[in-house]
Amino acid sequence: MKNNILKNGILGGIIVSIVMISMLFYMKAYPDREPNAIIGFSSMFLAFIFVILGIKQERTNNNGVITFGKAFLTGFAITFVISTLYVLVWLVIYYNFFPDFMEKYSEMVLKNAKPEELAAKTTEMNQMAAWYKNPLMIILLTYMEIFPIGIVVSLIGALFLKRNSSS
Repeated sequence: MKNNILKNGILGGIIVSIVMISMLFYMKAYPDREPNAIIGFSSMFLAFIFVILGIKQERTNNNGVITFGKAFLTGFAITFVISTLYVLVWLVIYYNFFPDFMEKYSEMVLKNAKPEELAAKTTEMNQMAAWYKNPLMIILLTYMEIFPIGIVVSLIGALFLKRNSSS
């Protein structure tokens, strides 16, 4: 089980991290253009295909039988590995290559904000900038980008792949 979790978690983590790195290079190259959030979230869903594959592999390893709980825990563990790799890659990038990310991101968001949204967006960006001064908050915010999606995929995967008997 541990091998299954690590293998699928690492593969999913690599996929989502490569896309994140690509989007950050895009952001550095084109600071006036906001990266497409659909691409980012699509890469997360693509990475979480490994949650489904991992649950299916676990079921196969158990002679075609897996309970909802066991399926969910397998998916949850794979999600945790994927999310942790995503967070670790972000921390390396942020602290070593893009320490001014929050300033650049705030500038981009405020430049692209509609006039009626400017005050609210300014408050939001100031709050994020304050949070980004604390490394623990950076970790928590980064986990919150990806981890909830993985939990939902784990629940859906467990629901559809559970099989209580080998009939």
